[in-house]
Amino acid sequence: MDRTAQLSARAAKVAVAYDPAAPPGLSGPPGLSGPSALSGPSALSASPPVRAPRLQAAHAETLRNRAVAVLEANWTGTSTVPSRGLYPHQWSWDSAFVAIGLRHVSPRRAQTELETLLDAQWGDGRIPHIVFNPSVPLDAYFPSPDFWRSSTAGRAAGAPRTVQTSGIVQPPVHALAAWLVHRADPGLSRARGFLARVYPRLAAWHRYLLHRRDLGGGGLVSVVHPWEQGMDNAPSWDAPLARVAPAPARSFRRADLDHGSAEDRPTDLDYGRYVRLATEYRDGGYTDGGGEFAVEDPSFNALLIASEHALAHIAHELGAPGTARHARAERLTAALVERLWDPAQGMFFCRDVRGGDLVPERGVSGLVPLLLPRLPGDVVGPLVRTLRGPHFGLGGVTRLAPSYDLLGEAFDPHRYWRGPAWFNTSWLLERGLRLHGRRAEAEALRRAVLDIAGGSDFAEYVDPYTGEACGATGFSWTAALTLDLIHQDMSGSGTEGGDLG
Repeated sequence: MDRTAQLSARAAKVAVAYDPAAPPGLSGPPGLSGPSALSGPSALSASPPVRAPRLQAAHAETLRNRAVAVLEANWTGTSTVPSRGLYPHQWSWDSAFVAIGLRHVSPRRAQTELETLLDAQWGDGRIPHIVFNPSVPLDAYFPSPDFWRSSTAGRAAGAPRTVQTSGIVQPPVHALAAWLVHRADPGLSRARGFLARVYPRLAAWHRYLLHRRDLGGGGLVSVVHPWEQGMDNAPSWDAPLARVAPAPARSFRRADLDHGSAEDRPTDLDYGRYVRLATEYRDGGYTDGGGEFAVEDPSFNALLIASEHALAHIAHELGAPGTARHARAERLTAALVERLWDPAQGMFFCRDVRGGDLVPERGVSGLVPLLLPRLPGDVVGPLVRTLRGPHFGLGGVTRLAPSYDLLGEAFDPHRYWRGPAWFNTSWLLERGLRLHGRRAEAEALRRAVLDIAGGSDFAEYVDPYTGEACGATGFSWTAALTLDLIHQDMSGSGTEGGDLG
């Protein structure tokens, strides 16, 4: 029996606890047929009276109910779309964040969210960044399934035949999400064999990244398209993308502009380059290593490290030591510091693998490694000072971390990842601050997320100065991460962050 089979077959021996489970009565079935577990008065009123030490109880309950309503509206029966209009399919890292929030109201449905995504995994281990809903018209989103041609162009890489997907990936938050979902209701998870079923798939996902994507030869993973990193038009991509000739504007139609303001979205020039890169990757059979764009990104690699630590905990829960995975996470942390940390600037930067140099653009990606438990102290201190200093202004001129340097030439407070604040990155930074003992800063950021998420109607992203909503509203990961952060008020406890170490 191979090691994966052994892990899947062995009974759980280790009791674990991370944070309190969802309030009693809120962990019913995921509603794949009939009424959803999140709908109806019983789902929203089943929790017993709780004290709200930080938010007033009535306000906390109202905010929670509004967040639940967003996730209910975006539920398809098997997964959650980011938003009904702009993003009508299942997105990879969105679903991981959604599951993290759903665990507090329906652990079963949180498990289903991840299982649905993993059902579309390719044979080579990659988890595609989009799983397409066949009932959605082709012209509702671009690039659509007929652009990616996954079942034919991806055949050699093991793309599924019965599910249409994209061919690129997104940040590997999935193992961390799976571990947190398990901890929300360990009894249900064990009864369903949740971790035993997802562990082999998550292990294959990490193998793909570590073996196929070390394009720089330094141990870190490279992204081969800006969409893979999740921060699509960040200024960090400008120099690497300059080598890419854009696809002709007449060769594609941007469906995103039907649902969002052009001033908030990437430019046509950027989009043309995205299309060119995706076309060449597809036409090469989704083979890694030959494209013009290859970048080692600090956030992508930090999330892989966090998920390696989570996989170690999952292995331990399944009855095997997680020592090797913790050790791998430590080696990756050392490589991250060696290759991407700039002590003079006090932050991490992207490395352009093709050009060989660090890209001197300060983006929020360079702050996300704060969530790592074994980050050296002489990195943590400067990183927090950079976060709170003039380039990001957290706790001063901004309440949420902007996606890009406030003083940078490319800063734009409304244009996608070139300045606006996003709720998922603030959630990651809140975890990092709390993990490293910066509790006052973490609590201020947590309160800001809750205030601004509710005040912006759970916007996709916001102006970092004013909190004005940008992009879509009723955005799923904003609602889900609101649920995760408000859980501290609803349960009367804090999050310790010890799940990563």
